[in-house]
Amino acid sequence: MITAAAEPDTLADVVRELGDIPLDRILWHPFPGTATERDVIACADGHPKRLVELIDGILVEKPMGQREGFLAATLITFLMNYVRPRRLGVVGAPDTLLRIKPGQHRLPDVSFTAWATLPSADAHLQRVGRYTPDLAVEILSEGNTRGEIDRKRREYFAAGTALVWIVDPDARTVAVYTDPLTYTVLTAADTLDGGAVLPGFALPLADLFDDPQLNPRPE
Repeated sequence: MITAAAEPDTLADVVRELGDIPLDRILWHPFPGTATERDVIACADGHPKRLVELIDGILVEKPMGQREGFLAATLITFLMNYVRPRRLGVVGAPDTLLRIKPGQHRLPDVSFTAWATLPSADAHLQRVGRYTPDLAVEILSEGNTRGEIDRKRREYFAAGTALVWIVDPDARTVAVYTDPLTYTVLTAADTLDGGAVLPGFALPLADLFDDPQLNPRPE
């Protein structure tokens, strides 16, 4: 939550801190700087349902279109097919709310958390996951900004995430980050692996991007 000592001077300062996101993604109720976890849950349980993140006491709506949802579902399928038979941990969808630190609630598009990382045996069964994922995946949407994604990536690593994938559906690439600044960009001709987080996991990116539900209907 914004404190008096850190209070920005202008609305422009607030937007800049959030990564220069569009104003129509910032909820005005409750007033920015005063929102809590309860407000995030109320949005998720409301009618209509709204997926929002809690950032510095501000509710920010998550931008996600149909294509990004299908891509997340496809990636989750590949991950689940590897994780579940090996009993490695839990795989989260875009509405899996994680409190990566007090006051900062994030909604990675896809996430993986090893059993050993969970702070308790039932941490993954609570309404809000109070833990940081080992792998966080962000799928770029039209409403995302570079500043926003950069901040999310830094926050994930600062909280303990070991691997971040940034998926660009338009470019058909995946940027693989092993720390906030070190990354490799993979194309559809490459194979994505799980590194130290998911040893042995391998996904040819052509299998991901060429999935039928991510492309025009065959005639």
